[in-house]
Formats: sequence, C-alpha cells, structure tokens
Amino acid sequence: MNGTTLRAPGKGRNYEIFWKTVFYVGLALTITGLYWATQQVDYVWRWERIPNYFYYQDEIDITSKIEGHVSAIKEKGDNALVTVTGEGNESAQYEVPLNGLRVYEDDTVFEGDTLGVLKEWKMGVILEGLMVTLKVSAIAIIFGITLGLFTGLARISQNPALRLSAITYIELIRGTPLLVQMFIWYFVLGTLINNLLVKHDFGQIPPLWFGILSLAIFAGAYVAEIVRAGIQSVHKGQMEAARSLGMNKTNAMVHIILPQAFRRILPPLAGQFISMIKDSSLLGVIAIRELTKGTREAVSTSLQPFELWFLCALLYLALTFAFSMFVQYLEKRMVQR
Repeated sequence: MNGTTLRAPGKGRNYEIFWKTVFYVGLALTITGLYWATQQVDYVWRWERIPNYFYYQDEIDITSKIEGHVSAIKEKGDNALVTVTGEGNESAQYEVPLNGLRVYEDDTVFEGDTLGVLKEWKMGVILEGLMVTLKVSAIAIIFGITLGLFTGLARISQNPALRLSAITYIELIRGTPLLVQMFIWYFVLGTLINNLLVKHDFGQIPPLWFGILSLAIFAGAYVAEIVRAGIQSVHKGQMEAARSLGMNKTNAMVHIILPQAFRRILPPLAGQFISMIKDSSLLGVIAIRELTKGTREAVSTSLQPFELWFLCALLYLALTFAFSMFVQYLEKRMVQR
C-alpha cells in the first residue's frame, strides 16, 4: 500500500521486452524461411519488370494509308509532317514525332508501311485492375450501407409487410453463395434487363454495374443484421426517455438511437466491408477486369506467377489496411465527442 503501485506478476517492462523480442525474432525467422524456400525453386525472379504492369511506354505505329513515295518531310516543332504522294497525284499527310521517324524523302512506301512510331505512356493491366477494384468497392460500400440501414430498420419494424420482406431478403441473400448470385445477376437478370432495354431502343447496362449490384446487395443483407443488432443493443429506456420529452419515434430514432448504435456497429461494419473488398476478386468470373483478373492475365502472358501474385496480395493488403486505419480514426473521433 503506502502509495506504491502494485503490478501484476510478470507484467513489468522486462516481460514486455521479452515477448516483443520473441515476436520480432519469429517474424525474422519466417521471412528468412520464406526466402530460403524461394531459393530452392528453379525459378528466375524478375522484379524489374513489375513497374511495367503499372505504367509502360507503348509504341504506336503510324502507317501509310496509300501506296506511293515520300514526297516531302517538313519539321514542325518536335514533329515532322510526312507527305506521301501516290498515283494520280493522290496525297496524304501524316504527323510523326521526329525521334520516331522511320522513312526518308523519296522512299517508296506501300499501304500499311510504318512511317514512324509514336511513344505513349499507358496504364498497365495491374493498375487498371486496381482502379476498377477501388471504384467497385467504393460504390458497393455506399449502396450496401444505404440498403443495409433501411433493411435493418425494416427488420425491427412493427409493420408485418416490411418486417417479413426484410427477413426474406436477409435469409435469401445470406443463404446463397456470392459467386452464384453474381452468375444470376450477370447471366440471367442481366440478359433479361439488357434485352428489354435493346427492345425499347435504350443502351445496354455494362457488366460492371451488375457486379456492383451483386456486391452491394450481398453486403446489404449482412449490414442489415449488424444495424438491427446495434439498434437493439441500445437500452429501450433511451427511446422511452426521448418519447417522454415529446419527440416522435422517427426523430428519436434518428437523433438518439442511431448515433449510439453507430458507435457500436462501426467495428463489425468495417470487418464486413473489408471482406467485401476481398470478395470483389470474384468479379473476374463475369468478365470484369478487377485486380485479381488483371493479375491473372499478366501471369498468363509473362509467366511470372511468384512476383505478380505476391504483388496482388500486397495491393489487397494495402487497400484493406488503409480502410481499417480510416475506421479506427472514425472510432477515435467518436470517442472524443
């Protein structure tokens, strides 16, 4: 006693240092073992090629559309104006970068011959897939939250039609695999909807939106149960106190119950949406080039499975970790209020 702080046995500074050391040693041994295992495989690592799957310089051939000869080449800044003259004084002019020029004056050219090369930076297949994954995940999260919130409120509604509709939706979606739902949206509902649109002279809906819908509807069912549990975890005395102060049920739910419930459901919501980001990798089965499908295409053309699949995993880890940090930031902000 006497003002002395009591410590739990084995919970001092030396205890923490020891177990942190155990963790870092174990981590170092794991990385070393993984590196050793990769060295035992007859495989040539080509990490230097990885940047090309983010951005690369493509060469676009500028070809002649007529047969004839190069009658003139005139400089125009960093480019050259190449004039090709054919039979019957037919001529065509092409603008070609000076550093990519492949012909000289009086050269004979045929239709399809290369006059010059234009170098252009393009987005690689991995970066394209990453952008699609970000877009799909962001839109599906917004739709999933909206759908889940309304379904969760309907789930605890006193209106039998709303309550039974919510229960049916939740059980139907949670009881079937996401992959099967994607197939139904793309091959069945998507075909029916697009056929109706074409019949009435409207444009077709791209596969991307059917993929977003399948993800959002799948996530909405789980969000609905999270919202229901969060609302029911708030003591019913809160609603009674709000009603006794003259607030109607809607205002009490919006201003009293939901803010308290949101603080409690934020961690499980974050876990659900992190799972959804990873579930977006299934969209490749319906011809959407997201991150996993883009990686698979890169592997099939480059025969570099080790580097590319490690890269794919790291990119998913970066996305989910960033989202997790954002949710933790929101939690801290709510605690400070």
